[in-house]
Amino acid sequence: MADVIQLTRRRAGRSAPQLPALAPVTVYFDLASPSTYLVAERIERRFGDARWRAATAWHAPPHVGEGSVFAMEAVERRARELRMPLVWPERFPARVPSAMRVATFATERGCGAAFAIAVGRLAFCGGFDIEDPDILAEAAAAAGLEVAEALSASRDARRDRAVAAAGRALWVQGGTQMPTVGVDGDLYCGEQRITVALARTVALAAG
Repeated sequence: MADVIQLTRRRAGRSAPQLPALAPVTVYFDLASPSTYLVAERIERRFGDARWRAATAWHAPPHVGEGSVFAMEAVERRARELRMPLVWPERFPARVPSAMRVATFATERGCGAAFAIAVGRLAFCGGFDIEDPDILAEAAAAAGLEVAEALSASRDARRDRAVAAAGRALWVQGGTQMPTVGVDGDLYCGEQRITVALARTVALAAG
């Protein structure tokens, strides 16, 4: 686990060119989804000032379909294309309410991206159970959060309402998959649409 966390810190801490904030960017993410893991670092490197929102799809859990053999094979192929390691957690697919509660806390502290990256690497690079308080503590520390406060947030079921509300609002706007990136009022849903979102921001920056 320490090796995974150290890798998370090194990658999250790398400097990279970021796009100017000419249009508002919002990242909706579910930590149960391997697609969030595959894309979180790419988004963080390019949209350093994006607003991150923890959200679970209102109509259905976004990760359930990803638990089919066909979908898991597709994710594995995509991970190879991106040259990213992928290990399936024992509990996949499953909801991760405690981790999502901490995610709402992390976004409030401006650490949503760092926490999503840390959790994604522990879950899908290390195969750890991110509902385990010890694992959540490791992720919180890697993201720069106060661990005791983060663990307190993990037990606060009232935070579930914010996650569900974000998911409902996203669904009403036309969001169908996690993660979704909103750019200047348009939604780009799913990991492979992130490239299109990046191109849109480049076009906006170019005028």
